[in-house]
Amino acid sequence: MAKNKPLSKKLRLGKQNRRTKWTPFWVIPKALGKGKKVHPSRLTRVKRSWRRTRIKRTVKRQTKRKIKSGRIKTKY
Repeated sequence: MAKNKPLSKKLRLGKQNRRTKWTPFWVIPKALGKGKKVHPSRLTRVKRSWRRTRIKRTVKRQTKRKIKSGRIKTKY
């Protein structure tokens, strides 16, 4: 990966990095019961590593509409 990254890419990577953290410790007794001893990563929704899985970029849906000249204008 490049040494210097654009700000938008840094923000996107930072957001995805926050999603991979473990669940808080207080969620385990709340979800599974008081006496349960389980690792917090078990209840983490997104398990992703920068080495193992890439971030898929989603393409925004196009909206098409006609303008006065009759031409179809696409907007993302």
